[in-house]
Amino acid sequence: MLYGYDAGVLGGIQSTPQFLDAIGNPKGVFIIPIIASIYNLAAAAMSLAVTLFGMQLGRRKTILLGDLLICIGAAIQASSYSVGQIIVGRIICGCGIGCIASAVPTYMAEMSLEARERGPEVCWQLALLISGVALAYWIDFGFVQGLETRPYLWRVPIAMQACFAIFSAGGLIFLPDTPRWYYYRNRIPEADAILARLHGLPEDHPTVQAQKNEVLASINEEDNAKFNLMHLFWDNSDYQVGRRLRTSFLILFAQQFLGINMLVYFSTTIFLKLGYSHFLSGILAAVLNTVFALASYPPVWYIERIGRRSMMFWTSIGCGICMLVYIVLTTLPESSQNVGTNWSAVAMIMLYMVVFGFGWLGPPWIYGPEIAPLKYRHVAGGLAACGEWLSTWVMVFGGGTGIEAVGPKIFIWPLICCFIAAAYVWFCCPETTGRTLEEIDYLFAKQHVRDRMDQMGIGAAGDMRRHSVQSIEKGTGDARHTEKLDSSSSEEV
Repeated sequence: MLYGYDAGVLGGIQSTPQFLDAIGNPKGVFIIPIIASIYNLAAAAMSLAVTLFGMQLGRRKTILLGDLLICIGAAIQASSYSVGQIIVGRIICGCGIGCIASAVPTYMAEMSLEARERGPEVCWQLALLISGVALAYWIDFGFVQGLETRPYLWRVPIAMQACFAIFSAGGLIFLPDTPRWYYYRNRIPEADAILARLHGLPEDHPTVQAQKNEVLASINEEDNAKFNLMHLFWDNSDYQVGRRLRTSFLILFAQQFLGINMLVYFSTTIFLKLGYSHFLSGILAAVLNTVFALASYPPVWYIERIGRRSMMFWTSIGCGICMLVYIVLTTLPESSQNVGTNWSAVAMIMLYMVVFGFGWLGPPWIYGPEIAPLKYRHVAGGLAACGEWLSTWVMVFGGGTGIEAVGPKIFIWPLICCFIAAAYVWFCCPETTGRTLEEIDYLFAKQHVRDRMDQMGIGAAGDMRRHSVQSIEKGTGDARHTEKLDSSSSEEV
């Protein structure tokens, strides 16, 4: 919710006279888009930096660093009296979110015991993220109503960013890092203890030992995977590490080019352009983001049934159709525009939010970290977050300027990108639903490597071994854990 609240909190405030007065009434069409988008650029830069220090620092400490930066940035923004000061605060907050966005999906993926857990867990996280955006708009709307008598009230929602960061850090200090990270750092006793705690079983239990052996075998196998930067552009290596890292970046880069943050950041402005009052535009913006939040919850139950690839493919087409209808309705000749066409355009934006929230919010965030090898998973997390924030910066800065310059025609840009994204998913993204992280290594490996991995008990052979262990447990009476068969993985085998 910190992530979402932080992204949305400026949207309901940035056009108010009291906010503009406080920062010196900046002139020029680029100033507000710069203030809004510099946060995304900072997050992209920090996400790249995480690729350098993420493995050394660990997933947990990277998130804690992000929480600290958010607290500092929120204090600077809430006390701003100039454009320069609020830009500095936005940059610091952006760096904090860059750490969080890089590490949280990886942390969740590596803490999952079964393949079927990853999708719902990350979708739940993303649903809370969008709930944070909606919450920010409603809080903004409430405080904006009192600005005429108390012009300082815009500072309160901005300062509240720190509350989420403090809560996040307060909970995380009681949690360990992931067992896979400890295994990679050769801290075997700590990894064993955490893996046993996750299973709720003794360290010498066959289920714990089976997963430990598979992770260690996968780490040993990954050490044989040589990687250089050229693989990011053309990868014919045995393990396709470059392709997997490139996909982690591109899938989230594509997500933002569908136009979602243009609608989130400038929803109030979009409704003002349709001729609605400031009051009604504020309500519609809050309702829009609430609809987005509600639409993001069903994937928690459906992502493992439908699959990542199918959800992204079909909903990108759906988003494109919604965007096309919206553009047609808002670019009709003035003589043809009326109350009905305006409300139809609002309905199309709402429907777009529902479709995007269902199929393009969670799956890209899951897909990137889970296809990456353990050795480079922090790199994949950083590249994925960088792709998301870099494209968000492009869309927010370019979109904000475009809305002012050409109006609704600017949405032709994301319209085209919706159909390009559908083609990319169809041709370049294999399905990963139902596979463990180690089995995904097997999915991307070449055939001669797969044969060797089968002999080592990784991939399909590893899944068969776990199935066998759990079946034996059923006969020995360990009822609490023996029912945890990964049915989807068994079907794959």
